[in-house]
Amino acid sequence: MAATLTGAAQPPGADAAAILRKIPSSGEELPIIGLGTSGPFEVDASEEKRAPLREVLAAFFAAGGRLIDTSPMYSSAEGVLGDLLTPQMHERAFLATKVWTRGERSGIEQMTHSAQLLKSQRLDLIQVHNLLDLETQLKTLRAWKEAGRVRYLGVTHYTVGAHAELARLLEREKLDFVQFNYSPLTRDAEQRLLPLAAERGVAVLVNRPFEDGALFARVRGKALPTWAADFDAASWGQLALKFIASQPAVTCIIPATGKLAHLNDNLAGGRGRLPDARQREAIAQLFA
Repeated sequence: MAATLTGAAQPPGADAAAILRKIPSSGEELPIIGLGTSGPFEVDASEEKRAPLREVLAAFFAAGGRLIDTSPMYSSAEGVLGDLLTPQMHERAFLATKVWTRGERSGIEQMTHSAQLLKSQRLDLIQVHNLLDLETQLKTLRAWKEAGRVRYLGVTHYTVGAHAELARLLEREKLDFVQFNYSPLTRDAEQRLLPLAAERGVAVLVNRPFEDGALFARVRGKALPTWAADFDAASWGQLALKFIASQPAVTCIIPATGKLAHLNDNLAGGRGRLPDARQREAIAQLFA
């Protein structure tokens, strides 16, 4: 779900450069705000449904965006994204998808199909979605990486209940990326996952930054605190994103949206100053 706007069209940090983070395994830089496709990109072929997504993609890349997260689990999203990306966008895009099936042959077929739908011979990142048939799919991904068919590999989950298993994986496996849920409302990843990812040199993708909208329900009707301007936050969405971005182990946050105004608000959350430790706790208290 996209950020909820407060009416400030140009926040104080709007003209600031995007915050960049390095992928530890390579040193490649990514803007800290990416784009998710679950939900908004799951549309049919009608131009009425796709026209707003074209606007979102054009604005995303014009603002310097790179990482777009998708999955075969997201119905039509891979195909829609592949259809809408222009050659110029492909040159800039960092395409991250997933494998979500059982069995070696099925995994290979699914990843090959994903590349076809995304119209890309080489994908930037493939992650084992929700750890399904993990060992089988990681074996294939390592072979694909060695062969140059994928640049990075990783694993994902979206619930706190999976954090312990993700931590065990980071301790024993050599991974480029790990994706999990984290927000001012759900801070469990601070206990083990975020420090471990930093220690092991694994890039972190953060999903569910707005708790599927629950974050905004907590503050509906409340005025944004004036001290949010101290770190260039002009909306509740930016406040949440800056809280997440202020964790140095976080590489990229992937809020999904199909609305231009929400995209611009999200991107502003990845510019300008970030909250310090005291301000982070104040943000968490606001949402709690």
